[in-house]
Amino acid sequence: MSTIELKSTDKKLRGELRVPGDKSISHRAAIFSSLAEGTSHIQYFLTGEDCLRTVEAFRMMGVKIEQDGGALIVHGEGITRLNEPSSPINFGNSGTTARLMSGVLAGLPLFTTAFGDTSLSRRPMDRVVAPLQEMGADITGREGGSLLPLAFNGKKLSGYRHELKVKSAQVKSALLLAGMLAKGKTEVIEIGETRNHTEMLLPEFGVDLDIDGRAITIEGGQQPKASDIRVPGDISSAAFFIVAASITPNSQLTIRDVGLNKTRIGILYALEKMGAAIKTDVHTHVGREPVGDIHIQSSNLNGITLDGEIIPNVIDEIPIIALAATQAEGTTIIKDAEELRHKETDRIEAVVDTLNRLGANVEALKDGIIIHGKSHLEGGVINSYGDHRIGMMGAIASLVTSNHVTIHDKDCINISYPTFFEHLNDVLC
Repeated sequence: MSTIELKSTDKKLRGELRVPGDKSISHRAAIFSSLAEGTSHIQYFLTGEDCLRTVEAFRMMGVKIEQDGGALIVHGEGITRLNEPSSPINFGNSGTTARLMSGVLAGLPLFTTAFGDTSLSRRPMDRVVAPLQEMGADITGREGGSLLPLAFNGKKLSGYRHELKVKSAQVKSALLLAGMLAKGKTEVIEIGETRNHTEMLLPEFGVDLDIDGRAITIEGGQQPKASDIRVPGDISSAAFFIVAASITPNSQLTIRDVGLNKTRIGILYALEKMGAAIKTDVHTHVGREPVGDIHIQSSNLNGITLDGEIIPNVIDEIPIIALAATQAEGTTIIKDAEELRHKETDRIEAVVDTLNRLGANVEALKDGIIIHGKSHLEGGVINSYGDHRIGMMGAIASLVTSNHVTIHDKDCINISYPTFFEHLNDVLC
């Protein structure tokens, strides 16, 4: 098991950095370009393990995909030229790959099997399998298709009207992809706002969508066309440095070229509500995605309550928000976040255990976390639980602990941020 010991330090964060490309956009760009006709160039593609699972899935179906430095070059030949994989596809730890690819594999005239690692094999797939079956998909697997591994006897699906039962951009995206491959019209109606990268990016590949409030309609039988995409920096990765600069005294940091999509910047609203000194400026757009710089200064934070509509837009950032709350005056309450129990690990229990081991006063709720601040963090030995966001949360905590922090299974951070420790060292002074 990979282990790192981070020494407590009086250093502050100064300077600027560019975080890796957005994971959600990288996944989608790889999928859309692999289904497209023509050659697509994807700059700043995230080469973390999760996104490379999506790339490998299409390589197994015959798509020629090259890596050239920080770019991905995808030589798409269109939907009808995809081949049946000769062996099962390994989704690894990537829930995004598993769910979005389910929408693709269900609608292709190919037989495919797919599996994941131990963690992914515990995560619910019925939320996407059941609505795909309503479109006529032939999917089998453990517990009636609720869990990986899965087998897809792909065929032409029929358009369907889906009223989603969960707030999930992954489910929404899987159904839109299946609808693009299906016969007829597919309508997806959300129960609440979720990240909208699929809706923003599909038109860049020539795919038409109709968006009316929370209803998204796609006509089947569309063939995507190649497009060149420049992936903005991932705000979920930037979040760790935003919090680091906010809670580490005398820090001042700028993070360049970050995606500032309104469905993703809940982390900024949450921290600003806590009193963080954060400024943003949008200076360009990548397709329809706003991109800009984030400027952070250390500041005194206060406890808040996070619940309701903002939760889907901060779901991946809750671990690092919880760390920020340990350094805030007063109590922070996070509710309506039961989805955290179905991530790479049970993130509610993982966050509570990790922060308490470091000296915080944190309680688990069925659907959230209570953090009593302000805590003096001592340090100690923690386990990442194989969850990249727990590992990075522990690393940032070491900036404000009085003793060393030892993290077991640090290599899971490569899932989303392979250069995390290099970037952390670059801005510490």
